[in-house]
Amino acid sequence: MKKPVTTKAPAEQVVKDIRRATRKLHSSEEKIRIVLSGLRGEDSIAELCRTEGIVQSLYYSWSKEFLEAGKKRLAGDTARHGKKSSRSSPSHQQCAKTSTRQMRPLGSMLCMHLSDNN
Repeated sequence: MKKPVTTKAPAEQVVKDIRRATRKLHSSEEKIRIVLSGLRGEDSIAELCRTEGIVQSLYYSWSKEFLEAGKKRLAGDTARHGKKSSRSSPSHQQCAKTSTRQMRPLGSMLCMHLSDNN
């Protein structure tokens, strides 16, 4: 006797489709604001994420992207106005050695700079 092939119940698929369609998309400015708020350290990351309505893993992935982009920019690893920088960029291994904790002062400096400009 053959076993019936199990498929997702239509209701489960509908719920999944609704969640996908109503997922909040955050702008770059919102992501930067949230990451900088976390780097300031005024509230815990858990509290910040609850306030913003995001999960902590999403905050940490944004934070990692933000800090990696900052490291690349400071290392001259990005192009300016379409031209490559003549400075040599550090190896991937050298960049990987720099932890988020070591980058926290960079975040604090950015926070101070941005708050001075507002």
